[in-house]
Amino acid sequence: MAVSVTFVGAGDAFGSGGRFNTCILVDGRNIRFAIDFGATSLTALNKLGIAHNSIDAILLTHMHGDHFGGIPFMLLDAMLGARRDRPLTIAGPKNLAARIAAATEALFPGSNIMTPKFPLDYVELAVGQANNILGLAITPYAARHTPQTDPTALRVMVDDKTVTYSGDGEWTEELNQASRGADLFIAECYFHGKAVKGHLDYSTFRQHKQDFAAKRTILTHLGPEMLDKADDLPEECAEDGLVVVL
Repeated sequence: MAVSVTFVGAGDAFGSGGRFNTCILVDGRNIRFAIDFGATSLTALNKLGIAHNSIDAILLTHMHGDHFGGIPFMLLDAMLGARRDRPLTIAGPKNLAARIAAATEALFPGSNIMTPKFPLDYVELAVGQANNILGLAITPYAARHTPQTDPTALRVMVDDKTVTYSGDGEWTEELNQASRGADLFIAECYFHGKAVKGHLDYSTFRQHKQDFAAKRTILTHLGPEMLDKADDLPEECAEDGLVVVL
């Protein structure tokens, strides 16, 4: 069985171009997981007719709302509406459980008294080494983004395929390592003609494109300037709903 990748949301933090926040759904032989789950992800999944109860795990690159802010909504619906009864694993940076609990309480005051009736497991991923989560080999690489978010790029081996997502961040040598030889490298590319701290821009991407050495690369998290130029670029650019089969 092939591994498929669905760009549930391919947008930036601010909905440029009417796009949803980052949510990359990966289907393997025996597992379905999401890489990041931004604030609009529940709406984006519903638009595609994908039940969030079908997701076995959520892997987080960093703790910005457009990359994890949909989790409180998902968890509350899992308890109140969707009646989830199967396990869910959420894996990501340090202090993960406390940070999601704080976000949930901020968005839905009083919700902290609720307890899931399904097994919910939080796993803090060790950076720079392979973590075995539900049979996935997940290696986080340190990224250069807002330090308070504990940013990483994630390299995930599922079945016999490797998917790497840069998360948000500038170019680093670690990003080369994370992407090298991957079947699919999903690269954030927020800006086009200027380098901005904390993000990858198109000029820098082009400069290091050969270093990434992935079998296939797709640009995502495009800002307004990149969206205006996307149709003229030689690289593939993600859109909401795009499905890629590896």
